[in-house]
Amino acid sequence: MQTQDKSTVSQPGVALEKLNEVISRSQNYLLSLQHADGYWWAELESNVTMAAEVVLLHKIWGTDTTRPLHKVESYLRRQQREHGGWELFYGDGGELSTTVEAYMAMRLLGVPTSDPALQKAKTFILERGGISKTRIFTKFHLALIGCYDWAGLPSLPAWIMLLPYSFPIYEMSSWARGSTVPLLIVFDKKPVYLVDPVINLDELYAEGRENAKFELPRKGDWSDIFVMLDGAFKFAESLNMVPFREEGIKVAEKWVLERQEPTGDWGGIIPAMLNSLLALRALGYDAHDPIVERGMQAVDRFAIEKDDAYWVQPCVSPVWDTALVMRSLVDSGMAPDHPALVKGGQWLLDAQILDYGDWAVKNKVGKPGAWAFEFINRFYPDVDDSAVVVMALNAVQLPNEELKQQAIARAVQWIASMQCNPGGWAAFDLNNDADWLNDIPYGDLKAMIDPNTADVTARVLEMVGRLGRHEEVRGDGEEIQNSQSAISNLQSLTPSPISSSSPTPYLSLASIDRALAYLRNEQEPEGCWFGRWGVNYIYGTSGVLSALSLIAPDTHRREIERGAAWLVTCQNRDGGWGETCFSYNNRTYMGQGDSTASQTAWAITGLLAAGDALGKYEMEAIQRGVQYLLETQRPDGSWDEDYFTGTGFPCHFYLKYHLYLQHFPLTAIGRYRSLFKAS
Repeated sequence: MQTQDKSTVSQPGVALEKLNEVISRSQNYLLSLQHADGYWWAELESNVTMAAEVVLLHKIWGTDTTRPLHKVESYLRRQQREHGGWELFYGDGGELSTTVEAYMAMRLLGVPTSDPALQKAKTFILERGGISKTRIFTKFHLALIGCYDWAGLPSLPAWIMLLPYSFPIYEMSSWARGSTVPLLIVFDKKPVYLVDPVINLDELYAEGRENAKFELPRKGDWSDIFVMLDGAFKFAESLNMVPFREEGIKVAEKWVLERQEPTGDWGGIIPAMLNSLLALRALGYDAHDPIVERGMQAVDRFAIEKDDAYWVQPCVSPVWDTALVMRSLVDSGMAPDHPALVKGGQWLLDAQILDYGDWAVKNKVGKPGAWAFEFINRFYPDVDDSAVVVMALNAVQLPNEELKQQAIARAVQWIASMQCNPGGWAAFDLNNDADWLNDIPYGDLKAMIDPNTADVTARVLEMVGRLGRHEEVRGDGEEIQNSQSAISNLQSLTPSPISSSSPTPYLSLASIDRALAYLRNEQEPEGCWFGRWGVNYIYGTSGVLSALSLIAPDTHRREIERGAAWLVTCQNRDGGWGETCFSYNNRTYMGQGDSTASQTAWAITGLLAAGDALGKYEMEAIQRGVQYLLETQRPDGSWDEDYFTGTGFPCHFYLKYHLYLQHFPLTAIGRYRSLFKAS
């Protein structure tokens, strides 16, 4: 960040006393949420399909009476909207596949078709084309109980497990891989389970079940070759001439078993966990087998139970939550050796993963030392979490600083080894960019790969800049000092016991130059950057500005100016910022949406980062944004928002992190107080 001459800054209409009061309330609120072990963790909300699919899983296994699934009904009723459908994200007007799965779950829970809620849902579904227009995974779940025909699903031949190890399984994203390998078993067996109650959903076929065409749709382009191949696979199956079928299933089973954590989790995400349990069911495992029991208990830990409701999170985010909360507390002036920060830092150190994971299949030089998103996920640490944890640890003072520095060094080394060929970083894998996989019939969520992205790349470069700073933010009105030797300092960061055996002990100047070139090429014509993991261009732009201002404030001044100017153009009249998830579907929505606390905070931090590139209008925008956050804080120190601002799969799966709206505003206000005089 560039040093700002405060004498030239237009003074905000916010008294220092007011800033201090808001910051103190927010800090106290976050401190009240810290768990006894030192971490922070709040709900990760998605859509109702997670709960619906868990109901289906337990019905298939016959374990439904051992869980409070009856409470799912009240949860689903609360989540249904007036139009009759269920949403993919808040305010989307309802989504077909989500609604079909919710309807299925209600029926499995004994709700009759005559129920008014289901009648409204039925109308919603039929108006949108019915079951035949749903996504592949919805049809798959229906096929398991005979409500859809397996003939309409793509073939997944198990023999692909016998191909060279990096193809095609390791060309898939980590989440697709963890979900697909167990499905090779299920799609081979094509089971149809008898559940209680027995249901059919014939009423949800707009054309009538008897007229439904159970076949893969054609697009009329080159990708139709996959439909032709699928026909060949199905023909071979009909003749029982699938090569190496049993061998492939055995390898897939072994792969699934090897990747189960001691706690029972698979991949740290519900789809991989449910699919793995479905694979074991298809293979004839007993419900009381220890592997199955552990898996079911892992699913239980993702559930949230209230007096009258029960639902399931798609994932849990304690590492991510903890690191971001710690950063916000330091950014807002909390002492780096505060007991809460020390406890959180020690918890993060203990969570560092020192095992080789699936990333090592393509990355032959990296050594373990990263962090994952969840409590336990040895096989799938990620770059984004690791970079944020490094910044959080770097900002605090722990009793064992030598251990902390070694942990940081090991993480930096691993991150350096994960740089992709185009120059950026992806979340989980190296050079995972075989885009053709998104065109196979099975990949209709368009989430089969994990290419490098601007937001993750920016996080890594921000980490580089933060590690090179010679003075931390104290929150007492002093300006941030930026060390111009940030990059060169990294060479001495990695201690010799680690670096001596690795060809990539730190981020070289060449690596950083490639990353900067990648970000320059990724800037949109409007001046913003795409946000892969947060909604959307506000998120991406904020992250890139935070990085460029630390690493290349002079050479990339024009990019910084354009990014900051774009943020100003999409500020709302109330002073806040917001962006709808629909911006992933249609670029004309970029930067547009009702104001939210989290997205306003992103915009402010991005603008604050721009430093000397700011003009009069940008300064006024910052002040109005801060005022919006001050006015919308609740008496207990928290903020509230209904909208989903996290992204799982663009256009198809969104998230609401329940701590985003708490720690990001604190970060923004804290940095504002640190950088500018308050009147």
